Amino acid sequence: MKTLEFLIQRLAKAAFVVLGVVILNFLLIQLAPGDPAAVLAGEAGAGDEQFIAQLRAQFGLDQPLYVQLLSYLQNVLSGDLGYSYRNQVPVADLIMERLPATLLLTGSAFLFSLVLGIVLGVLAAYKRGSLGDSLIMTGALIFYATPLFWVALMAVLIFSIHLDWLPPFDMESIGAGYTGWARVMDIAHHLVLPTVTLGLFFTAVYTRLTRASMLEVMNLDFVKTARAKGVPKGRIIRRHVLRNAILPVFTFASVQAGQLVGGAVLTETVFAWPGIGRLMFDALMQRDYPVLLGVFLVTAAVVVLVNLVADLLYRFVDPRIETAG
Repeated sequence: MKTLEFLIQRLAKAAFVVLGVVILNFLLIQLAPGDPAAVLAGEAGAGDEQFIAQLRAQFGLDQPLYVQLLSYLQNVLSGDLGYSYRNQVPVADLIMERLPATLLLTGSAFLFSLVLGIVLGVLAAYKRGSLGDSLIMTGALIFYATPLFWVALMAVLIFSIHLDWLPPFDMESIGAGYTGWARVMDIAHHLVLPTVTLGLFFTAVYTRLTRASMLEVMNLDFVKTARAKGVPKGRIIRRHVLRNAILPVFTFASVQAGQLVGGAVLTETVFAWPGIGRLMFDALMQRDYPVLLGVFLVTAAVVVLVNLVADLLYRFVDPRIETAG
């Protein structure tokens, strides 16, 4: 019953958060420089005022701001995200076409960074003060401080151009016509570089956090008691230290999982990955505001949903939260 009440409360709060994001994004978009009607007219080769006025009237841009906002809210509540100025198709169709690619990339990067970060953090804590510990923490510091776009460009330069090991761009081989398992392997081959590039920064964060949490737990009394009883060091690490040290990592990972969706814009742009990050970048350059608002809305909804799932899972990972509630 407590879990059900918690879920209902969080869903209600999530709805208000998403609604606030919708309103805020709409108002911020209106402050952005540039006129979508002027951009479309310029691309059509007709920049006269009469044609621009027709375009503004066609897309409702000539209405007062509050009228546009109310109309947009009504459409969103009914499931209509609007119509793309540039592509002349519903925004929802564009986003649903690109969303699976983004979720595949961010999900892979999240699992890669979380697993590798925890493993490296445990090894660094286990070998505290050794050469291995120094190498792991130095590498984590380097990848934490290195700009993501530079890592992406260097990865393409080294592993695609010089070594020719991995494909540099797109999600799958164009024109190959792969089906079934061959297509899965082709997508996985294209997924390696963007996944590692996006995940390296978070790997560094999880490594440092896991090591610090492990070292803190190692100094607690129950660990010292286990050592005094003669419990093997490996078993102490697995059964006593890691189970308690993983909670802060899980908390931080739940926050970062939502940020990965929004942070994939740069990675998708460099690797020409056909996700919503690339779609948002193209829409920004083209002043396609309905697409921008739709991407912002879907991204906010995914972030809120991920955090909600993380909160529910945390109640199972740490039962003390359920008891305290």
